[in-house]
Amino acid sequence: MTQTIRIKDIAERAGVSVGTVDRVLHERPNVSKSAREKVEKALKEMNYQPNAYASALAYNRSCSLHMLVPKHEQDAHWDEVEEGAMKAKEACRDFHVDVKIHHYERLNPDSFIACYEAILNEKPDGLVIVPTDLDTTRGLTDTLHERNIPFVLLDSYMPDLRPLSFFGQDSFASGYFAAKVLMMVASDEKEILIVKQTENGRVTSKQQANREVGFRHYMTDHFPKIAIRELNLPISYSRKDCWQTLEDFFTSHPQIHHCIMFNSRAHIVGEYLLKTNRRNIQIMGYDVVPKNAECLREGSISFLIAQHAYLQGYSSIDSLFQAIVLKKKINSVNYVPIELLMKENVDFYRRTQL
Repeated sequence: MTQTIRIKDIAERAGVSVGTVDRVLHERPNVSKSAREKVEKALKEMNYQPNAYASALAYNRSCSLHMLVPKHEQDAHWDEVEEGAMKAKEACRDFHVDVKIHHYERLNPDSFIACYEAILNEKPDGLVIVPTDLDTTRGLTDTLHERNIPFVLLDSYMPDLRPLSFFGQDSFASGYFAAKVLMMVASDEKEILIVKQTENGRVTSKQQANREVGFRHYMTDHFPKIAIRELNLPISYSRKDCWQTLEDFFTSHPQIHHCIMFNSRAHIVGEYLLKTNRRNIQIMGYDVVPKNAECLREGSISFLIAQHAYLQGYSSIDSLFQAIVLKKKINSVNYVPIELLMKENVDFYRRTQL
């Protein structure tokens, strides 16, 4: 059993007072250069490893963390992100860590600004942000830098904002991978379809846009003769409106048998295909939300790409805890795995596994 090294032992080895050792260990001022060098030499000779957890518990200070994510429906990707974040909060409960979640409207800068102003008024110790556009998000992150408040980005990596860390997929690589997988079953097709959920004619995240870029890059390089069609399903559409739009499209394009969505709502198309018994059409999508998983089992969704939403939520809060409370260094970029699921293996995938 390793013997515990006490501050008293370090002080005796260095020939300084216990108070001096304490100030060096906690990086406090009022320590002479010679005394600091003596303590640092003793620490090295004794192979001293600080117990960050014990120090944090002894400090007994509360830590207020906030998470800013888009408004979403139940069973969406962000539900799992929030579930992971709250699990991380539970794991840190002995350290008085609190986590509060705020929601803003996607593609609505005013909503994002109102949320972050409310968060700043609560004087957070750290923040997890799902960014909106770069300029609007910068309005928040510049203030966070001014106030020395660390923040983590999810969904979209924007290095210009200088976050403490990022958690998410490499979106371009994910889209490239999706095209490569889809062409294993659709290489003989003349046309394929990209289905988009849009608001005011735009997809709702930079991540989705980057996935499409990666997808099209692969198609241009390897299957330039296959035409890519697009179909927009506005977020404001009801289920009836979506299904009617899909019915009109597939009726007028009977040659299309494979399509893809770059968000977690492939089940919109999957449920329509099952309801109308269009067994010669399949869609590929993202995220193992329950409705997607059920369509995968039933055969209307061909493949799902998992992006570990629960893990992203957990890790984002845990990284702030590690940096703020335990004073540990955090990796700046953390790409989660790109995993492929089919009906044969979806039941073995654990969404909440760390």
